Amino acid sequence: MRFSDTVYTLNDGSVLPAIGFGTYNEEFQDNLRPIKEAIDAGYRFFDTASLYETEKYLGQAVKESGIPREDFIIETKLWIDEMGRDGVRAALDRSLKRLQTDYVDIYMIHWPRETGELSENWKERDIETYAAMEEEVRAGRVRRLGLSNFLPHHLHNILENCSIKPVVDQLELHPGYSQEAAVSYCKENDILPMAWSPLGRGRENALMGNAILKKLADKYGKSIQQVNLRFLLQKGILPIPKATSREHIIANTEVFDFELTQDELWILSTMPQNGWLGEHPDFVIPTKRSNPDNI
Repeated sequence: MRFSDTVYTLNDGSVLPAIGFGTYNEEFQDNLRPIKEAIDAGYRFFDTASLYETEKYLGQAVKESGIPREDFIIETKLWIDEMGRDGVRAALDRSLKRLQTDYVDIYMIHWPRETGELSENWKERDIETYAAMEEEVRAGRVRRLGLSNFLPHHLHNILENCSIKPVVDQLELHPGYSQEAAVSYCKENDILPMAWSPLGRGRENALMGNAILKKLADKYGKSIQQVNLRFLLQKGILPIPKATSREHIIANTEVFDFELTQDELWILSTMPQNGWLGEHPDFVIPTKRSNPDNI
């Protein structure tokens, strides 16, 4: 069985492959090559965002693959400076142009807050933005909606006010930063938790040297990265790892031939904080802004 045959069923009845491919990239310039290699390796679910500036490479790779557009699931996000009723349509216009498509499969709010100040009117802004995204679903330019970096209080605000339920919530999730409260809230509300940075992307990538993970990797004859992915899959979380080499692109799919024990899942779920990127939607707001003119 191919890895892409294992799927998660969303709350609208549609399905997603159990592993996606992340396109966020800051370490190298050749964004097109790994996306094409991921397509060759069987990936069909791709995650991008206006912030990443990789939408144009994903659009080109899909176009040049010769595979029908409907065989792909493309997920993208609008950034903080693209939010609001007036911002959504223009942001989606730019994303569709870069992706060379007339619809996206999942459209997300990338970050719930702009400043983190107590006085910030984030609840109303999120509701306004999401309502504008719902209009794009009705217009046929978006198939379904999702959220990214929304913790329970952010997500509750949307659920109390939306007419189209989000299907996924994308969070930083990995051993050492498993955000159990947020994941539990998603599952209680039939929203699929999705893991960005599933391999850990802390400044020194401390996960790669973690003794617990190394012992498990040795036990199962796998890499630490593969143990991380298996941990997420067994917890009902969809990981979207990124990779730059063909070897790692393929290795990230080879995680269905072993299984962690319940004790091992509990150990990894309760290990000390490790590998956290250092950003938090309420307290540590990213300063980087998207480049709307990067068409």
